Amino acid sequence: MTVVLLHAFPLDERMWAPQLDVVPDALTPRLYGRGATMDAWASSIADEVDGELVLVGASMGGYCALALARRAPERVRALLLVGSRPDPDSDVRRAARAKTIELIRNGGPDALWRDMAPKLFADPGVADASLLFREPDGLVGAVEAIRDRADSRDVAGELGDRLAFVVGEHDPFVSADDLRDYRTSTIRGAAHLPNLERSEEFNAQLEAVVARV
Repeated sequence: MTVVLLHAFPLDERMWAPQLDVVPDALTPRLYGRGATMDAWASSIADEVDGELVLVGASMGGYCALALARRAPERVRALLLVGSRPDPDSDVRRAARAKTIELIRNGGPDALWRDMAPKLFADPGVADASLLFREPDGLVGAVEAIRDRADSRDVAGELGDRLAFVVGEHDPFVSADDLRDYRTSTIRGAAHLPNLERSEEFNAQLEAVVARV
């Protein structure tokens, strides 16, 4: 069984450093550059990793994890989604994606970071710009893949008790109420990336998921 940690936008796989103390053998693949769609990313990951999987996906990584679960549900022993959701983008969220793409093209990664950091972290002191992925084309491609992802509510339903969600108390993108149909826990004092802001609390939940399988 392999634990796979799938990172959030606009960061890269280095965001999982606090979790490697708990799951040192976990794989942390970089998602950018794996194709134009979330399904292509999932196919790429599935081809790289053999056997049964525990998937942990943060935000964008959660969408990839759901796409992988759609592709190979029999391989997924557990799925933990962090600041992520199974439904597709609404018209409002799609409009926000367009603005993000424009921001990247006009201002580059630094402008994106200035815009997103307050949404990712409740505590500005935790916002580490060194974790930012800095290739504009890769960032734009990621936003497009997120925007165009499939509705995964059917996948979430089929996973049943193999699926759990974690959200930060101050996450501006998804709340526990949005996920009331699923097993969901809230980490106090965190925004969109509780694995970085409240790593001890998050790691305890990660350990529990791995222990159950």
